[in-house]
Parts: sequence; structure tokens; C-alpha cells
Amino acid sequence: MALKLAALGADVAAFDVARKIEYPAYGQGSSAELDSLVAEIGALGRRALALTGDVRDVAAVNDAVAATVDVLGGIDILINNAGIVAYAEADAMTDEEWAVMIGINLTGPFQVGRAAIPHLKRSAAEHSRHAVIVNNSSVMGLRGGNRLSHYVASKHGLTGLTKAWAIELAPFGIRVVSIHPTGVNTPMNDGLAALEGATPQEIAERSAGNLLPGVPWIETEDVAELVAYLVSDRARYATGAQFVLDAGLLTR
Repeated sequence: MALKLAALGADVAAFDVARKIEYPAYGQGSSAELDSLVAEIGALGRRALALTGDVRDVAAVNDAVAATVDVLGGIDILINNAGIVAYAEADAMTDEEWAVMIGINLTGPFQVGRAAIPHLKRSAAEHSRHAVIVNNSSVMGLRGGNRLSHYVASKHGLTGLTKAWAIELAPFGIRVVSIHPTGVNTPMNDGLAALEGATPQEIAERSAGNLLPGVPWIETEDVAELVAYLVSDRARYATGAQFVLDAGLLTR
């Protein structure tokens, strides 16, 4: 998403935990990947800012937003993309597992949005064009899932947050939408499969399977294309809506 938007002319601030966290037990992004992203965006002729922190950490979030405004001059687009997934039976789930899932997938986006919204309001007012928030939910933000009660609850919450913000922020010229991908071909998908002692293909098939044949998951580029459309003026009347990119999974 960052590279796609940079290619279309955006300067980018990328905020990532850039370390392994306590749960789930698969690797997250790294500081080296953040540095690589900055270099790739620079090669596209755009400015990029790498910021390290946890979306659950209010001080880190506030500092990252302040640094973004200081270096890049403002915020026109916010993409809440931080998220984790893991399986757990409801009656065996620990308090920590529940808290970490809700903290990263729901409280985190709220905290980032809370810090960024004043700057989005200012951007919309000064530039006479819509500012945009895109919340990356999931197909599980629109349906249930086996052994995923904490994940499903967090993603349904993010869908609801999207709708609430859309109503509240429309008078200020801010559009708010959520996206709902099926499984995406990322290292997180591989990490989840490893924790389950399964292959990524088997993990994809557990979620009832995508409707389109030969599509166990979609690619990051597919999601980036959708986001590029939603933040553009071509989607200027889209707000409060859920955009599904699921190869037909939710049709089943």
C-alpha cells in the first residue's frame, strides 16, 4: 500500500512495531524492512518517514503523529493496517490473548485515529478536498470464524468504528471506509500456518474457501489497488461503507 500510494504521488509515514511481540508467536516486521521501504519510496521520488512503535502505546502513537506532521506537513490519508491473527478456543483463551488481540486490532486503530483526526480535519478544510481514513478489517469483520472469537470481535469492532467515524466526521469532509480482504499472501499467513502445524493452503481452506477456483488467497498488490481507489477522488462519495475483496468467500 505504501509503495502504491507513493507511486501515485504520496509522501508516506510508516509506523510499525518492527520487532517480535509477545503474542502471537510469529515474527512481525523489522526495522530493516522499514529502512528498505523508505529507500524504495525515495527511489520513487517521494519522501518517507520510518516510525517505530506499538499502536497500543498512546505516547508512541502521539509522538508518531506529531513527527509525521512536523516532517511531512500534515496528514491527508490515514490507513489503519496494524493487525494480528491467531487461533484459540474460547474456553481456553487467556486474558492476555484476548487483551493483545483487541489492543492491536481495535484499540490501536482508535488511538491512531484519535491522534490523527485533528490533522485530517485541518487538511480537509485547507485543501477543500476530502481527507480519508481506511481501516483494514477482514472478511471476519463481516462473519464468524471458528476458534477466532477474539479476532472476529476485534474486526467487527473495527467495522463498527468505521461506521461511527463516518457519521461523526462527514461534516468535516473526512471519508471513512473499511476494507475486508480474504486471506492475503503475507508472512503473517505463513506464521499462522506454522503455529497450527499446517500449510498456508490448509489455513486458507479452513475459512470455507474462496469461491473463485485456484485462488487460496489474494496478493498484497490486490489490496493496494483497492486502497488506491478508495483514497482517490474517484471514490469521493464512498464513506461509511465496507469494501469486500474476498474472491467470493462471503458469498458461500
